[in-house]
Amino acid sequence: MMITLVTAGCCGLLYFILTLRVVQLRQAHKVTIGDGGHDPLLSRIRAHANFAEYVPLILILMGLVEMRTGVTELLTSTGVLLFLIRVAHAIGMARPAPNAFRIAGAAGTWIIMVGLSIWAITLAYSHHAYAMPPVA
Repeated sequence: MMITLVTAGCCGLLYFILTLRVVQLRQAHKVTIGDGGHDPLLSRIRAHANFAEYVPLILILMGLVEMRTGVTELLTSTGVLLFLIRVAHAIGMARPAPNAFRIAGAAGTWIIMVGLSIWAITLAYSHHAYAMPPVA
């Protein structure tokens, strides 16, 4: 589970940075709940929340695929790409929409999630097919 572990560690650090960015503007604007009508704070809140909405499921899928396949170049590339597109998404959320960073981050996240989901389903059925005794 090395690839998933390293990816999760990197994503954990990125999530912490996103958290600090929200706290920084909350303190600056003296806002404890919500965004206080401050668009930059709303953007940071949404970048933080969007990360929390997608990344855990992707990491679970990565871990399950890695358990079944071991370390592969494709899974390693997926982990690196996930981290980079989440950085791009966070940068894009701080800029006026639409922008290439936000689009790449969102689309890349969806592509990785769908790809890993299909990979996981395929592995589940290919494993199940091999584990079943032949029909007489």
